Amino acid sequence: MELHFKIYRYDPQVDKGPYWKHYKVAAEPEERILDCLNRIKWEQDGTLAYRLSCGHGVCGSDGMRINGTCGLACQKLVQDYQCPEIVLEPLPVFKVRKDLIVDMDSFLEGIHAVKPYLISSHRGDKEIPQTVEERKKVDAVIRCIMCACCTASCPVMHYNNKYIGPAALVWAYRYIFDSRDEHVAERLRQVDDPNGAHACVNHFECTRVCPKGIPVTKSINLTKKLIRDTFHKD
Repeated sequence: MELHFKIYRYDPQVDKGPYWKHYKVAAEPEERILDCLNRIKWEQDGTLAYRLSCGHGVCGSDGMRINGTCGLACQKLVQDYQCPEIVLEPLPVFKVRKDLIVDMDSFLEGIHAVKPYLISSHRGDKEIPQTVEERKKVDAVIRCIMCACCTASCPVMHYNNKYIGPAALVWAYRYIFDSRDEHVAERLRQVDDPNGAHACVNHFECTRVCPKGIPVTKSINLTKKLIRDTFHKD
């Protein structure tokens, strides 16, 4: 079958502004959008820029907006798009570096800010015991691959660029609810902020687009509840 692609193009070092370029690609229904992009780059236009790495939904590199919805090009199949034209754009809310590549610095800084690592005084050659129930509390969120689809889809990010974003809050949740971490109160205070957990107003877009099925909004709401129970009981 022949597919029609409309792809956002923009090189800030060369172009005066963004523009659209159209391509036609032959593809089978079971092929991925990433396969089509590769075919365009390898056979039609070597200047097209986009990120990719594993190609199997593990690294999160090829996040982009596909027909208005953020997702991974390596996970979306041709058969999922029964439409005259497939429109590809860079992830919104981020600065475009070139074409479908965005600057991820602010996104990664937000995750780094919540200290995405275990803080414990344990110094031994044995693992810290954790029950099955304790582990279940963080099972879902550890699937995050930092693709930024949730943050790019969040409506709050479009009008509040100081919001730390859903991905960073997922990483905060991961350690706040980890029974082995010893800095829970400190972590809660950090996200107990107008631009932290409280900025989330439950649009659920982050949850809808997450390629790993993480209950992002639920995780943020559980964090807000723990903040209330810990600091704002009265």
